[in-house]
Amino acid sequence: MDRNLALEFVRVTEGAAIGAARWTGRGEKNAADDAAVTAMRNCFNSIDFCGKIIIGEGEMDEAPMLYIGETVGRGQSGQKKIEIACDPLEGTSITAKGGSEAIAVIAAAEEGGFLHAPDMYMNKIAVGPAAKGRIDITKSISWNLKAVAEGLKKNVQDLMVIILDRPRHAEIIQECRTLGTRIRLIGDGDVSAAVATAQADSGIDILLGIGGAPEGVISAAALRCLGGDMQGQLIYTTEAEKDRCGKMGISDLNKVYQLDDLARGNVMFIATGVTNGSFLRGVRFNGSGAVTHSIVMRSESGTIREIHTKHHFAYKPRHGW
Repeated sequence: MDRNLALEFVRVTEGAAIGAARWTGRGEKNAADDAAVTAMRNCFNSIDFCGKIIIGEGEMDEAPMLYIGETVGRGQSGQKKIEIACDPLEGTSITAKGGSEAIAVIAAAEEGGFLHAPDMYMNKIAVGPAAKGRIDITKSISWNLKAVAEGLKKNVQDLMVIILDRPRHAEIIQECRTLGTRIRLIGDGDVSAAVATAQADSGIDILLGIGGAPEGVISAAALRCLGGDMQGQLIYTTEAEKDRCGKMGISDLNKVYQLDDLARGNVMFIATGVTNGSFLRGVRFNGSGAVTHSIVMRSESGTIREIHTKHHFAYKPRHGW
């Protein structure tokens, strides 16, 4: 995969982030998502490549989306296909409330690189490089916490576990508290949370719990670039979801997906902050434009770039943002 695409894709997440950031704190999560989707689609279609959306967004919230199967880019037929997993605005509610950790995010891979995960739930466990190989989603929460603590050379009580604050996680939270581990509960944004497990200065050691399957694939791409580890299992709530999985080529409904099942080969992860967060600053508007903070990661080289960009609206097309 052409490494120059990584820098092209930064323009895409920047555009989505700027579009969404205009709606920060205004209580309109669908309007923020729509602005991000419009900008992301327009920016994609200004790039000379052939892309296909494998992981889209929005179906679970009945919000606007880049739909699964949509082709993007202005490349010529015959060019190598690039698979795209994207969330134009991870953290719609966060943005609407003016909270932290909202991002615009893309993962890219060569054809066949991503699990074609339907928009449903996935049970996940994610860790950074020091705990790689020490997780097993089929075992208890306590078993995993003890194994991760051993890998990190920490006391179990010193671990920081990050979990989405949802009623479905009551048993997980109680088991963590019984064991004495520290917990950070978040309202949204489990891609950022998964990335945090692989950042030494984040203070986060392990992600646990059920979130979106599309976000699981995007998180896996980031963890491949960062040397972390992840496992996931799809969660079915209806027969219709099982039927949909069959149509998408998923035959083993109980499969435990390893990191390389979710994202394999040469992958890229690109994200731009919408609101301020633990690893990306949010969009800052000034009199002539905006300033954005992005991260670009490639699994092939292990390269991680942070990019601070000054945008001058008078001198560049705005692509819907």
